[in-house]
Amino acid sequence: MGKDLNGKELGKGISQRRDGRYNARAVINGRTINLYNSKLTQLKKEFLEEKERIARYEYGKNPNITLNEWFNEWFEIAKSPVLKGEVNRVSYRRKIKNTFCAIIGEKRLYDITQMDIQSAANELVNEHGYSIRLVREAVSSLRECFNSAIANQMIYFNPCIDVTVQSLNTPKEERVVLTQDEQKMFLEFAQGSYYYEAYQILLQTGMRAGEFAGLQWEDINFQDKYIEIKRSLTSAYINGKKILEFTTPKTINSYRKIPFFDGTEELLRIWKKKQDKRRKELGERWRQPEELGNLVFTTTMGSPATRYVLQRDLQQIIENINEIERYKAEQEGRPYTPFKKVHPHAFRHTFATRCFEKKLSPVFIMKIMGHSKYATTVSYTHLLDDFSQEEIQKAGSFIEVA
Repeated sequence: MGKDLNGKELGKGISQRRDGRYNARAVINGRTINLYNSKLTQLKKEFLEEKERIARYEYGKNPNITLNEWFNEWFEIAKSPVLKGEVNRVSYRRKIKNTFCAIIGEKRLYDITQMDIQSAANELVNEHGYSIRLVREAVSSLRECFNSAIANQMIYFNPCIDVTVQSLNTPKEERVVLTQDEQKMFLEFAQGSYYYEAYQILLQTGMRAGEFAGLQWEDINFQDKYIEIKRSLTSAYINGKKILEFTTPKTINSYRKIPFFDGTEELLRIWKKKQDKRRKELGERWRQPEELGNLVFTTTMGSPATRYVLQRDLQQIIENINEIERYKAEQEGRPYTPFKKVHPHAFRHTFATRCFEKKLSPVFIMKIMGHSKYATTVSYTHLLDDFSQEEIQKAGSFIEVA
């Protein structure tokens, strides 16, 4: 029995310190409780609640289960069945296994704290070089995994709450958007690429890379002048083997019709002639798998034009631009500014920005882009900094002074 400073019995495990505070200590099933409070009544209440909590969860289902073990169980039973296709399932699993599970996977689920998750996130970004976007996605997935653990009485709180993912060494990741001058320069250098028309079509439609790769000629309605998005083509290497599979579009809003803007129909017809010519030249060497249907966008050999194919070609185009620009800068005695890195999704960002520049309705843009949230669409307006001063001057004063 513990006592207060006057020698009065306070109860088992409770005592009073010289500074006047009360202290409650106990060890239950190997777990230590050590609480302090200046109010004895409040301390006793907290002490009882903590002992009950430990007893309740310590004798719950598999109290020693690790994060690795729980993630495997949760993923196989709850998450994997709702993911679209084997490629997405492998990608989702790998994203967690290679990040948080690699660092804290052997810790008991019950022992993982918010600081453990935060520290692991910091390490992944600042020491292992993972992108901020990937780690944020991993935290989101892990949060879902822990929510399920709460529902199954494995833990009583979610340690992913208030985890911040940022880099100490690099600035905040921004969307890559081509200015009108950059877009013009890019297309000038892209004329020598087999995918020249394809890049222009991406800039005319705002399709996602997976939607672009999965587009069939049957989805092109030349009579009513629109492209219908019905599917996405995903690509990944699983156990050393390349896997291609169709999945449904990203969200319900991603099922949509994209109208032909000026020049789109002509670009599609030029591409069709080039593809047909190439198919005829190759004959039996044409590599397009029959199970993938009649794809619109294919490589020079007939295989699907996935994001990885485009990325390699884009890298070569940007290298050519930079080589010429470096030479010009040297000849003209001016600083050399490298052309920004461009990835396939940058064309989607650029399309949205062009739409806002042309004053199209945000609701119309949202429908064409296939966004599920209006906020996602209007978030592109922050990219129009070049127009801000013009708009400020146009607005003038909002308060008329007599």
